[in-house]
Amino acid sequence: MKVLAAMSGGVDSAVAAARAVEAGHDVTGVHLALSKNPQSFRSGARGCCSKEDAHDARRAADVLGIPFYVWDLSDRFAADVVSDFVAEYAAGRTPNPCVRCNEKIKFSAVLDRGVALGFDAVCTGHYARLIRTGDDVELYRAVDSSKDQSYVLAVLNQHQLRRSYFPLGASLKADVRTEARERGLAVAEKPDSHDICFIANGDTAGFLEQRLGNRPGDIVDATGTKVGEHGGSHRFTIGQRRGLRLGRPAPDGQPRFVLTITPTTNTVTVGPRDALAVSMISAIRPIWTGQPPAAEWSGAVQVRAHGLSMPATVRVHDDGLDVILESATSGVAPGQAVVLYEGSLVIGSATISATQA
Repeated sequence: MKVLAAMSGGVDSAVAAARAVEAGHDVTGVHLALSKNPQSFRSGARGCCSKEDAHDARRAADVLGIPFYVWDLSDRFAADVVSDFVAEYAAGRTPNPCVRCNEKIKFSAVLDRGVALGFDAVCTGHYARLIRTGDDVELYRAVDSSKDQSYVLAVLNQHQLRRSYFPLGASLKADVRTEARERGLAVAEKPDSHDICFIANGDTAGFLEQRLGNRPGDIVDATGTKVGEHGGSHRFTIGQRRGLRLGRPAPDGQPRFVLTITPTTNTVTVGPRDALAVSMISAIRPIWTGQPPAAEWSGAVQVRAHGLSMPATVRVHDDGLDVILESATSGVAPGQAVVLYEGSLVIGSATISATQA
C-alpha cells in the first residue's frame, strides 16, 4: 500500500510512520505547514506548527529512510480552521479546532491531494482503532483510554475512514515512547502538544481580541440585573467561573458560573452551578462514520474531548439530533461536538446547537 504519513514533528506521528514502513508499505512523509509565519521554536508543550517541528519531522523521516516533503496548507488552514474558530467565538459558541482540522485539513485537503497523487491512505499518530468489516471500516476507541482521540476523529465519514491508517490505536503511550527510543528517533522525549496549535502562547483571549477587537459588555444574573462588566464575551465559555471578577458575592453566597453568552446584546449571564444542569442537547450537521442509526437510538454520548461518556437516547430527525441524557450533566457549550458511541464503537457526531435543563 502506498501511504502518505502526516508527520507533525512529534513522537506519535514519527512512530506511526515507522510502523507503516515496518509493515512493508511504500511510505512518504509529509509535514503540514499550517502557519504563514511560524515561530522558530515551540513553547514547551504548546503548539505544533513551529520551524523546530518541521525540522524534527524531517530528521525522523531521515532515520526511517523515507522521502519527505513539506506541504503549505496555511491558506486552507486559515480559512477552514482559524477563521471558523474566531467566527464561532464571535457568535457565542465554543468550537473545537482539532475536530475542524481533522474534518477540513488532515482527512479532506491532505487526503484529497494524496489520493490525486496516487496514495492509498493517510497515516497519522492518532490514538484510535480501525477495524474492517467487509467493505466498511469501523472506528473504535483506542486501547489507551488516557490518549483516546476517537472524539476528534468522529467527523470522518466512511470514504475518509477507508483511506485512513492509525497504527497506534492498540498501543499505550508509554510503549510508543519506548519504541521511539529503540528506533533512535530524537523526538522520543519530546513533550506532547497541548492547547490550540495556532495559539502558541496559550493566550486564547488575547488572540481573539486581536481579531474581534475590544468589546466590553455587561454581566447579568438570570433576572437580567447587571452584576458586573466583562472585557469581551469571547473571553468566556459555558460553565466558566474564572475571570468573572464580580465585585459582590451572590445573595446566597454561592459562586457564580457562566450560563449563557448572548452576542447580540454582548451580555454574559451568570448563575449558580445547579443552573448549568443539562438533560437534553440539540445538535446539527450530523456526520455518520458508517450507516446512520435508527430514528431512535440508545447508547452513550461524549460532549468533551477528554470527558466521560454518558448513557443517552438519541432521536434522529431531518434537522439533526435530540440527545436525551439519562442523568443531567453540566458545562455543555454550543459549538462543541457530541459524539455517539456503542461501547467502544463510534457511531457518529454532530455539532451542539442548544441545550435544555
